[in-house]
Amino acid sequence: MAIGIRIKMEGVTADQFNVMERSVDPDSNPPEGLIFHASGPIDGGWGVIDFWESRELFDQFANERIGPAVAAAGMSGAPDIREFPVHEHFPR
Repeated sequence: MAIGIRIKMEGVTADQFNVMERSVDPDSNPPEGLIFHASGPIDGGWGVIDFWESRELFDQFANERIGPAVAAAGMSGAPDIREFPVHEHFPR
């Protein structure tokens, strides 16, 4: 069953997120198991909503690619990550 991941990154700016995103390069090197990704500004930082095939695939991506990219972008502090079950999703 697919899962949803909601991430809140306190104090992160669009510029910092863009640096991290370029380092991760999901367009040229899509992460295994990612179904959907969206991000944008939230009160006090940056927010992400993802759908993944499994928590294991999200964790693998986070550990292998996001972690190093976050450090390179100068982001600090642990993100608030919440998982929720995805009952259904419709690709367009």
